[in-house]
Amino acid sequence: MRPRLRREGEPTVSDDDQHSGTPLPVRLAELAAEGPDIPALTCEDGTLTRARLESAANRLARDMLAAGVRAGDFTAIVLGNSTAFVLAEVACWKIGAVPQPLSPKLPTAELAEIVALTGPALVIGDVPGEVTGNRPHLPAGHRSSAQQDDSPLPPAISPAWKAPASGGSTGRPKVIVSGGAATVEEIDPAADAFGIEHGGVVLVPSPVSHNGPNMAVAMGLLRGNHVVLMRRFDAARALELIAEHRVSWLYAVSTILHRIAKLPEPVRAAADMSSLRTVFHTAAPVPVWLKRHWIDWVGPILREIYAGTESVASAAITGEEWLQHPGSVGRVLKGRMQVRDADGRELGPGREGKIWMRRDAGTEPTYHLLGGTADADDAGWESLGDIGWFDEHGYLYLGDRESDMILVGGANVYPAEIEAALGLHEAVADSCVIGLPDEDLGNAVHAIVQPSAPVSAEALLEHLRGHVAAHRLPRSVEFTAQPLRDEAGKVRRGLLRAERR
Repeated sequence: MRPRLRREGEPTVSDDDQHSGTPLPVRLAELAAEGPDIPALTCEDGTLTRARLESAANRLARDMLAAGVRAGDFTAIVLGNSTAFVLAEVACWKIGAVPQPLSPKLPTAELAEIVALTGPALVIGDVPGEVTGNRPHLPAGHRSSAQQDDSPLPPAISPAWKAPASGGSTGRPKVIVSGGAATVEEIDPAADAFGIEHGGVVLVPSPVSHNGPNMAVAMGLLRGNHVVLMRRFDAARALELIAEHRVSWLYAVSTILHRIAKLPEPVRAAADMSSLRTVFHTAAPVPVWLKRHWIDWVGPILREIYAGTESVASAAITGEEWLQHPGSVGRVLKGRMQVRDADGRELGPGREGKIWMRRDAGTEPTYHLLGGTADADDAGWESLGDIGWFDEHGYLYLGDRESDMILVGGANVYPAEIEAALGLHEAVADSCVIGLPDEDLGNAVHAIVQPSAPVSAEALLEHLRGHVAAHRLPRSVEFTAQPLRDEAGKVRRGLLRAERR
């Protein structure tokens, strides 16, 4: 059964819609009782012990009830990385509401469109009036009264434990509502796939308004970890935090791994990485050279998952496996996956095509979508638009997204290959390769480069000739000082193309 969610103006969720299991706040309360003075959460705005997290979340939950939020209601949390963000999410779970994490950096029009999709009962954060409308609103600096009741609330289970927005890289914004209720039984098993242990220290340097880091924070807290949040990522500071807090688990995306790897050698040599037991990465593909660099540095402790916010199916790989299958994102861990050609025929090992996924038979839907429809067939298979192939051992390899592939004179050119090669150059901080209209070839390959040191287009093209076939070389190179990726480490390739046509 799809979870019953309450949008603005609808009646309160009924008892028939409640879910069974251990509510997430119950587990957090148990941890607070077991070790009240153990640090639970640290950010630049302070540290909360387990007991202080529990007390503050109870007070905020009562503020939300007073604002009219009820079980099943969406609550938009438009905050950056902070203890306030985490408190808001925990408070939602305490009253059975659905947290809708949103980045405060979103353009106003996009933010307003996403909020309109769910009609939240409350908006938390400093946002313009055209976003909140007449909805109840708590500012980013809201603090509950210390004298307010902080006793436990009656147990409640949100019908969906999260409702993040899509990255917005293509088409109109969408909201992906989790099919899993806010129970320990729904959430905790995924922590094993992430490699999150009990009682460690978790460092999350990415925005928790995005799905991967949001899950890392939740699972870290539920397993009694001390979660350390960075307000914004800084490569050198991340290394300092790993040593300072004896971090055992690090969340990363390709950009984070790349920026740390490009730090001066003395900085990396002086870093104490001995406490790390897992470096977990997801979202964008990591070039082979970069992953090998990290394994050479910290050992085969890297762990990767390929899935998507929808979590219909997933593949995973450990560092040890990756050394035997370089470039792979792993074997299918949950659900089913297959690779098909353009006519929908399943392809065998070594043959590249579009990746399709289906959830395990007999299981409930893992999500439902607001503001769009999935790319799906009549048999229940869905696709995220990624291109890839399986080897003879069942390990999956990714190419680019179908929408990112550039057709040049009838030949397929994959941006990821060129971007990986550019990343090998010491003067390249980041790059994005797109196709621009060309009367002769249909498309011409264009490279947008964010340099870290002075470099010429000719020097970069000469570098690429040693790594990329001649027909895939960029016809033009553009330099920019602006970051090419969003705060989740993803390139909005479609927007970059549109701005240059």
